[in-house]
Order: sequence, then C-alpha cells, then structure tokens
Amino acid sequence: MDSKQRQLIKKYVDLVIDRWRLIAASLLVAITVGLAYYLYVPKIYQSDALLSYEQRQINPAKMDPEQGRANLGDTLATLKELVLSRNSLEKVITQFGLYEDARKKLPIEDVIEGMRKNVIVKPASRGDIFSVSFQGDNPQKVMRVTNSLASLFIEENLKYREIRATETSKYTQDELAMSKKVLDEKEVLMRDYKLKYFNEMPEQRASNLAQLKALNEQSQGIQNSIQELERTKVMAQEQMAWKQRMAPPRVANEPGAKVQQGETSAQRLQRQRVYLDELLLKYTEQHPEVRRTKQLIEQLEGAAGKEQTLPRKATASAPTRGNQSESMEIQRMQLQFKEIDANIQRLRADQAAIPAEIEKYQKWVDAAPVREAEWKGLTRDYEELRRHYDYLVAQNLQAQSAEKLEHNQKGSKFKVIDSARLPEKPSKPNFLKILLASIAAGLALSVGSIVYLEFVDTSFKDAGEIEEYLGVPVVSAIAYLEQEAEIQRKRFLRRLSVALVSLYGTILLAVIAFLWLKGMIIV
Repeated sequence: MDSKQRQLIKKYVDLVIDRWRLIAASLLVAITVGLAYYLYVPKIYQSDALLSYEQRQINPAKMDPEQGRANLGDTLATLKELVLSRNSLEKVITQFGLYEDARKKLPIEDVIEGMRKNVIVKPASRGDIFSVSFQGDNPQKVMRVTNSLASLFIEENLKYREIRATETSKYTQDELAMSKKVLDEKEVLMRDYKLKYFNEMPEQRASNLAQLKALNEQSQGIQNSIQELERTKVMAQEQMAWKQRMAPPRVANEPGAKVQQGETSAQRLQRQRVYLDELLLKYTEQHPEVRRTKQLIEQLEGAAGKEQTLPRKATASAPTRGNQSESMEIQRMQLQFKEIDANIQRLRADQAAIPAEIEKYQKWVDAAPVREAEWKGLTRDYEELRRHYDYLVAQNLQAQSAEKLEHNQKGSKFKVIDSARLPEKPSKPNFLKILLASIAAGLALSVGSIVYLEFVDTSFKDAGEIEEYLGVPVVSAIAYLEQEAEIQRKRFLRRLSVALVSLYGTILLAVIAFLWLKGMIIV
C-alpha cells in the first residue's frame, strides 16, 4: 500500500471521527422515527388453515383407473375464483362485520377488492395440500374468517362437483339421444335401400350367378329332353308305320280286317328280330323302342310255340288273336304319341319361361357393381356413427355413476387438517425489520450528510490539496496551535455530546424495553 492510499484511508477515518456526532444523531433519529412508525402502523394478524384434497376412492371409470383423477392446481384455481367471488366475500364481510369504516367511505366493490388482497391461498410444494390465510387487525375475527373461508372451499367444492357431474350427465344424455336419432335414421335408410335392392346387393351376386348358371343348364337340359322326345316320337312313328305295313291279314270277324294272304307267327318273329338288329345299330338296349321290340319278340316266340303244338283248327284261329294283339299295340303306340306331344308342349312352355328368368337374374348381376358403389356411399360414415354412439353410451354410464357418487358425497373432497387458530402476534409490521431498516436509513442519511458537507466546504485540509490545486510544491507548513480556552471548549462540547447521545440512546432503549414488556412491541 503506497503513501497516497494510506493518506486517503486516514482522511476518511479522520472524517468519520470528526463527524461522529452527525452519525450518532442520524442513527438515533432514524431509530426514533422507525419506532414511531411501528407504534403508529396498525398491527396486522394472520391466521392459517391447512386443508387436504382427498381423491375419490370409488372410480366410475372401471376400465381406466387414472381417468377422473382431478388435478389440485386446476381445481384449486377454479374454487378460488368461486370463494373469492363478490357474492361469497360480501356475505363474509356482512357476517363478521369486517371493514366497517371502509364500508362507510368506499363502494362495496373497493372493500371486496381490499379483502381479496388479504386472502392468501397457497398450495404446498408436495402432496395435495394447500393453506388458506387471512390478514386483519382483529385476531378473533381473523381466526373466524379463516375458518369460514376454509368451510367455503369445502362447500363450493361439493356444489361445484355436483353441478359439473349433473351437467356432464345431462350433456352426455343429450348427445346420446342426438347420436341415436342420427344412427336410427341412417339404419332406416340403409334398411329401406337393402329391402328395395336386396337381390341386386353385392352379397347376392354369387347366388345370382349360381342361379343364372342353373337356369342355363336347365334350359339346355329341357332342350335336350325335347330333342330326345322328338327322336323317340319319330322312331315310334316309323315303327308304327312299319307295323301297319307288316301286319298279318285280318279275319272276317275282326273290325277293319283286310283279306291278305296270311303270314305265320314264325315269319313275324323273324321280321321283328331283323328290326331289333337294326335298332341296336342306332340305340342302346335301354332305349324304349328296343325294350318294346324285345317284349314283342318274346310274345311272338310264345305264339310260335303254341302254333306248333295246337291242332290245325286251333292254328287256323291264331291269326285272329294275333290281329287283335297287333291292333292293341297300335293303339298303345298312339297313346304314347299323345303323351310324348304333351310332354314336349310342357317342356316348351317351361323353356319359354326360362329366358325371362335368365334376363331377370342377369339384370341383378349387372346391377351389383352399381349397388355396391351406392351402398359404400350410403354406409361410408355408418361405422363412425356406430363407434361414436357406443362411446357415448359408455360415457353416459360413467357420467351417471359419477353423478351418483357426487350426490352421495363419495367423490373427491377437501378436508380440514389444521383449523385456524387465534394469532398471538401480528404478522405485520415486523419490529426487527423496521429496526434494521431504520439503522440502514440512519447510516445512509449520515453518509449523505457528510458527503454533502464536504462538498460544500471548499477549505484546504492539508498541504497535498494545496499542491494539487496550485500546481506548486509546498515548501513548509505551519501547524495550527490551539489555545487553552479552545481546547477546554472542545473538550466540554465533546463531553456534552457524548452525554446527550448516551442519554438519548439510554432513554430510547428504555422506551423500547418498556413497550416490549407491555406487549406493544412484539419481536
């Protein structure tokens, strides 16, 4: 440390020593003013009530255990607005007679706004716990108002949750009814469309194609049957014509008999065998004409055997019986012709009805793609409507369960852990803070005063200031020699100042102690 720094420090120390009276006076005055301010300012008391937020133990959302868990911050913010509303606070002010002087001078809105500033709602850093505080000048009223505010939080929470549950239930019921109406209208529209175009729907296309194929096969089968019957008819006609040409001469007593030179049964049998060989070249053994010819051959074989064993008289009468058999055969074949014609007509009638059926099914098959596109457009939003309806049904059930819980007061609720107690000391003003502020203000005042006085005083204090001011070195300096009278006067003033400062300080401390003992000062 060089000499200039030492001189500067010595200068400041000397300055403080010389101005100690100013510093002491500033401190004493500042403490006195602070004490007067503390005694003048009305005492403000604060009472606290501690509440907890209990989550509901019964959860209506069975599938989602976390659903319905309320957030304390959001709930507390909502309830705080309800509790601190104008109606609630006005009732509290009227009930406990708060701010009587202010109500005489100010509008009720200003009084309520002032009370809001005195209500403090503070959530804890951990857990679902928060505190409600109220500040006022009357400890008894402060305690009762704090407990009343805590009760208001509990009551407003129950009413708010019940109202919200009721409104939620009503809203879900209205939404469910609206969704059901839209869904029913959609289902009626789909049902009418499906009933109107049932056979043209895409899901019927496979059955329509199968039915169309069956109709084509049926038409082809009928056509084959008609052709088969027509061939049978032609063969039967040829056979009947051949039989008529080859028939033996009839006797005189046979109706329509023609006199021809006779033919024996053996000769007829021979002709039928030749005819059977011709038929087997064209048809199988299951053909009706082949089977009929075989039966006729068997009959002729029996007749030929009888002719050989019977007497001539009997043989002479054989042609008559043969002619009768041939006549019956011809009649039977004519009946067969009629039956074949009737079957052909019936089959042709059935065949004539098939094209209309084929056209109908073909029309249904061709319309399937168009109906599919229309059905997709009709049902595009049906699944979403159905899912929304099912979701609303579940939400409505949960809302009804939640409403029942709130009506029974089984939902989330507030509970008072610590009720408000009578405050024993004021929270404002704080004597120690005012005392420290007064000391700081006194020191600041004294420093400011010293700086101001030094700035106003333009006299030189030492040789260095002269050298700096004139720019000329000082050769020598003559010390100031005080006289004995001046020394005695300064000594007297110093002692008097010390006595006064000590006396004032002692009195000030005594007053503070007395006020503290009387309870007027609370540390």
